[in-house]
Order: sequence, then structure tokens, then C-alpha cells
Amino acid sequence: METLDRRVELVDERLSTLVEDVEPPALAERLSHVTLSGGKRVRPAVTLLACEAAGGDPEDAVEFAVGIELVHNASLVVDDIIDRSELRRGTPSAWAEYGYGPAIVASDGLLGEAFALFSADEHAMGIVAEAMVELGEGEATELVSEPESEAEYMELARRKTGALFRAAAEVGAVAAGADGFTVESMGEYAERVGVAFQMRDDVLDATGDAEELGKPAGQDAEMDRPSLIQVTDLSADEADERARAESERALDALATATVEDGEAREYLEQLAEYVVSRER
Repeated sequence: METLDRRVELVDERLSTLVEDVEPPALAERLSHVTLSGGKRVRPAVTLLACEAAGGDPEDAVEFAVGIELVHNASLVVDDIIDRSELRRGTPSAWAEYGYGPAIVASDGLLGEAFALFSADEHAMGIVAEAMVELGEGEATELVSEPESEAEYMELARRKTGALFRAAAEVGAVAAGADGFTVESMGEYAERVGVAFQMRDDVLDATGDAEELGKPAGQDAEMDRPSLIQVTDLSADEADERARAESERALDALATATVEDGEAREYLEQLAEYVVSRER
């Protein structure tokens, strides 16, 4: 998705400025370590593209895009603590670099900065708050009761990954002043992209190389974590087929949305294909 570089640069520039201004400096350093050490920036890209496809100026959605990325990074900090993962994006995870306490404070700091960005728009705030509830419920469910079927796995993936993707698209459409139907359709598109993304992630964890992934491989099996492959009897190829089917459903949802034909829509279509073919 190199064609998205120009838009993602808008996010990176604002993100860099934001974390540098955080007080105290020790917290700014930790937030910088978490947010500026790389990452695909898929979710904020969805926000900007959704805004543009709905007829808005992507620059009007940069604050929301940065907020989505901050929420995502906050969740990753907690995930790494739960999983005891020492590596994230090829660098030490927050808890491995600073310890558990400072890492938790960093996660809180990321969420605080995110909600400050959303606070100017009641609709956007509600969307993200709902996604946070879904994410928290998904994390809690995973800890206390593993899914035992493909259907239960899909619901967990929707909560843990799909919900924030949905929020990313919906706040982008809100920034463009889109109608409710378009906001909902864009949300469904992105939620399905997110679930497909998670399914492909499970396959990469089972088959990929840690150096190429930028994080430990084989973690799902080692931690007895409920990935698609762990929960079902699907092979990696069959799991990829499921992911591609979800990607197709995402494209069907996008086709129903009132969005403009143009570059942004093409990128959204390409994104649905990219998440199921990526190698890291």
C-alpha cells in the first residue's frame, strides 16, 4: 500500500508533534517509543480514505485518524503485557523497555491524548467509546473463556479487531459530514476488513518468520491463544480462504455506501485485498 504514503505522512507528522508536547518528558519519551517505532498505520489510513471517499478533505480527518492510532497503540501495550511479548515492530515492547508500571501509564497516556482529540465532536466520541467497550469486552472474554467454534472466534475477532476498524471508518465519514447510511456502510466495510486482517494475522503467526514479522512468531500456540487456526481444524490455506471471503463481504458493503468513485475508493478496495495478502 505504498500509494497511501502521502496520506499517512499527515498522520505521522501530527502524531510526532503531539507526543513531543506531552508532559512530563519521561511520558513523552514512552509515548514516542510506542507510537513512532513503525507500524502499518492501516487504521488511520482507513479514517482518511473514508473521509475522502465520502466527499470530505482528508486533512479534516487527521485529528480523528491520529486518535484512532493512539487507541490502537494503547491496546497493543496491554496486549504485549498480557502475552509477555518482548518485541513489537522490531523494537522492545513498552513493558520490556520500561517495566510494567511505566508501560501501563503509557497506555493510559495514549488513551487520554486520543480522547482529547475526539472530544470536539460528540458523534465521533460516541463511536470511539462504543469501540472501546467492544475491545474491552473482547479482551476480557478471551482471558476467561476461549472460543470453541469458528462462530465464537469470529465474534471475538469482530470485538478485538473489527470494532476499532469500524470506528476508524465511521469517524472518517463523520468528518466528511456524511449521512447516517454512509457512516454505517463504511463501518461495516471496515469491520469486515478488520476481521479479515485478524484472520490473516493468525495465519502469519502460525507460518511466518519473526524477523520478517517484526514481532515473535508462534505466539498463539505458545500462549494457547485462540487464533483461527488454534480454534478450528483449518489449515493455513483454508484460513486464508476464510479471510478472503470476509474481504469480499467488505467490498460488498463498500459497494452499497454513498461514496465517490475515485482514488480514495480505489484505495479502500485495494486495502481489502491487501490485508489478506500481506506478508507482515
